[in-house]
Amino acid sequence: MSTPTSSPALNQSPPPASAFARWSVAQRRASLAATLAQAPRHEGQDLWIFAYGSLIWRPEFAFSERRLARLHDHHRSLCLWSRVNRGTPEVPGLVFGLDHGGSCSGVVFRIPGQAVPETFDALWAREMATGAYLPRWLACDTEEGMVSALAFVIDQTGVGYVPQLPEDDVVRIILRASGTYGPCIDYVLQTAEALKASGICDDHLDDLARRLLSEHR
Repeated sequence: MSTPTSSPALNQSPPPASAFARWSVAQRRASLAATLAQAPRHEGQDLWIFAYGSLIWRPEFAFSERRLARLHDHHRSLCLWSRVNRGTPEVPGLVFGLDHGGSCSGVVFRIPGQAVPETFDALWAREMATGAYLPRWLACDTEEGMVSALAFVIDQTGVGYVPQLPEDDVVRIILRASGTYGPCIDYVLQTAEALKASGICDDHLDDLARRLLSEHR
């Protein structure tokens, strides 16, 4: 992909790079401990994780069961500035979060109880590097019944939160951004493909993916 030398101004600019800060190891550990203390289980029992974005196609952990699931009162949205994985502090990209309202179809993974400490520690390093999410135990509907799963809900008070942007802005941001995990466009397109492969319909994301492909060069 060639990077344009200039592009129209965005209707909503990201916060300055100076506003970006990583959480310390101590902050991550405290957040993880508080979340596990609220887990709907006794110590040693299995736990569930709800995946709605890259965790679907790159979970990076072992699991004993995988189910399609639906979460209510939240929806999948490109609502978080990414300044490391899919962007930089100077040219941030966008990644998915669970924003309030609507519903979201995704996948739940069952984590064996003995693997919970190691799995969740690695998950926090990946997803809570800046504390942009609010980890919550939420009810997820599956064909086999309801499960309570960990879900990463966007913190709307955080500096990384992106309220709904015009699609033209979303497209420009995605096309120009790239981070340690690669181009932002790859992340969005892989998520769209993973949803299709899982039999999950997301018309809005499908439309966005088609437009990205048509404008990608």
